[in-house]
Amino acid sequence: MSQVYPMEVPEDRVPAATFEELAMPLFDQLYNFAHWLTQNREEAEDLVQETYAKALKGFSSFQPETNFRAWIYRILRNTFLTSRTGLKASMTVPLNTDGEETAILAPANTPEAILIERSNQQLVQGAIEQLPVHLREVLLLCEVEEMSYKEIAETLSIPMGTVMSRLSRARNALRESLRRKIKGE
Repeated sequence: MSQVYPMEVPEDRVPAATFEELAMPLFDQLYNFAHWLTQNREEAEDLVQETYAKALKGFSSFQPETNFRAWIYRILRNTFLTSRTGLKASMTVPLNTDGEETAILAPANTPEAILIERSNQQLVQGAIEQLPVHLREVLLLCEVEEMSYKEIAETLSIPMGTVMSRLSRARNALRESLRRKIKGE
C-alpha cells in the first residue's frame, strides 16, 4: 500500500483540489459555449481541453475573492480568439456549407412536429452563426449560459455598457435575420 503525502501549498494560494471543485461543474457550459463559437465539435473539444490546461497552469494567479466562472470563460474566449478558428476564421467566408450542420432531434409524437422543430432549430442556429463573433459571444453568454451583464463584462474585459449595447445589437440583428429568412428575402 502506498502512502499519501500531503501537498504543501502556500497559504495565500488556493489548493489544487479547489481547481477541480470549481472547474468541473462548468465543463458542459464551457463546451456548449466553445461549440457555439467554433461551430465544430472537434474544435470545441480541443478548445475546452486547452482552456482547462491553461486554467490549471495559471490557477495560482487566480484571486479567490473573484468570479471563477468569469475567469475561466475569459481564458476560453482568449484561447478561441488566438486560435485558427477565432477572429481570423470569422473573417473568411466558407465555400462549402451545405450538409455540414446536423440537427438534434427532440422527442415528439409526429414526423410533422419533428420536421418543424428541426427547421426552427436550424433557422435560429443559422442566424446566430451569421452574427459577428463579438455579438454572438455576448448573446450566447447572456441567453445560453445565463450570465449576468456584470459576469459578461468581467469575462470579456469590456465595460457593462458595452455588454448592453452589443447584446441589444445582437438581438436586433438576430431578429432582423430571422424576419428576412421567414419572409424569404
